[in-house]
Amino acid sequence: MADPSIPRVMGILNATPDSFSDGGVVSESALAMRVAEMIAEGADIIDIGGESTRPGAETVPAEDEWHRIAPAMRAAAATDALTSVDTRKAVVARRALDHGARMFNDVTALTYDPDSMAVARDYAAAGGLICLMHAQGDPKTMQRDPQYNDVVREVRDYLIARVAVCEAAGIPRASLIVDPGIGFGKTLQHNLTLLKNLAAFCEIGCRVLLGASRKGFIGTLSGEKDAAKRAPGSIAVALHGAQQGVDILRVHDVRETVQALAVDTALRAG
Repeated sequence: MADPSIPRVMGILNATPDSFSDGGVVSESALAMRVAEMIAEGADIIDIGGESTRPGAETVPAEDEWHRIAPAMRAAAATDALTSVDTRKAVVARRALDHGARMFNDVTALTYDPDSMAVARDYAAAGGLICLMHAQGDPKTMQRDPQYNDVVREVRDYLIARVAVCEAAGIPRASLIVDPGIGFGKTLQHNLTLLKNLAAFCEIGCRVLLGASRKGFIGTLSGEKDAAKRAPGSIAVALHGAQQGVDILRVHDVRETVQALAVDTALRAG
């Protein structure tokens, strides 16, 4: 049985041509190969997305989104890893559930599509999980001067409210995960403040997911303009999250993160 004190590692698989860091993995054979690689590297969860949510991204039609991710869904369903669908569209999440996905990762916390709550209930009924993320604005506009009076309190209160809405709709708290949404409608200082206060989100009473891998704030802090070369900074944030009590780390660099977590855990235990 996995050690509950070590965060589960969620490998990011973007079946899109325009993701900020790793777009272009779109052929069926390439997607299946990447699924196998991430599992071999130690991923517990494979998070598959077909619509980029990078700053400035355009909306993708649901049929196109499903066509992009279907091959990866088929490949992941044949493994022992937990398959997650990264989408804000109910029809895509429903198809993913029918194809073996057991986690619905919605960057809009089930607010984008009015049918998403019903689909989320079906995930919970199947023993699955629903991740509720905070975002200010949509991907196309979210980085246009985001404002908060108290970013930790406001993001935390939003997530608490969304958890309450889900519970009122019949989704048990045990099925819910919260994500503070690093980089989604936040400035550099907002991101740093949230990261320094991750323990506040662990107090909500749900599992906490941290998705900061390769994001722009790491490039700003390090001076690395190439997102694909931000693994060291991403691992630093992942270890910080682990030490703050985060339950799931959503990462691009699976092997490196798994290794870093193993060493960090041994050092802290010692």
